Amino acid sequence: MPSNPTRPVVRTVLHMVCGKIAAGKSTLTQRLAAEPDTVLISEDTWLAALYPGEIRELPDYVRASGRLKAAMADHVAALLAAGVSVVLDFPANTVANRAWARGIFEKTGAAHRLHFLDVPDEVCKQRLRARNASGTHAFETSDAQFELISSHFVPPSPDEGFEVVRHA
Repeated sequence: MPSNPTRPVVRTVLHMVCGKIAAGKSTLTQRLAAEPDTVLISEDTWLAALYPGEIRELPDYVRASGRLKAAMADHVAALLAAGVSVVLDFPANTVANRAWARGIFEKTGAAHRLHFLDVPDEVCKQRLRARNASGTHAFETSDAQFELISSHFVPPSPDEGFEVVRHA
């Protein structure tokens, strides 16, 4: 009896996204997650489910996001180790957030891609206003909140050593 053919070994990938609010990160992550053997994990979806109505200001987000990252790191690593690529729809917008994700892919030996959405602020604000008006997003963000959150944004630099895919 012939042996069953095995699937070719494919190195899993941890996809991360970096870009200001409404730059198109979630749209891109949905496209990336359409690849075979790939799952999408959306921070906004999890935060909305775990903390309904509790995230109103930046400190609320920082607290809840930190808890979520602590809970998800081993799970994401387990998915990668099991041969499933993961698309993290978590903003990798600071050196610290990128270091968190680095710890996951380095632990598992997975490949990585840091997708940098380099979109002008005015385009992001226009998209943000449209998204707020549509009521389809779990969180509404004002222009003032956009400015505050964007003040913490740090674009990836070559010395961080990520494989960056730039989207303009």
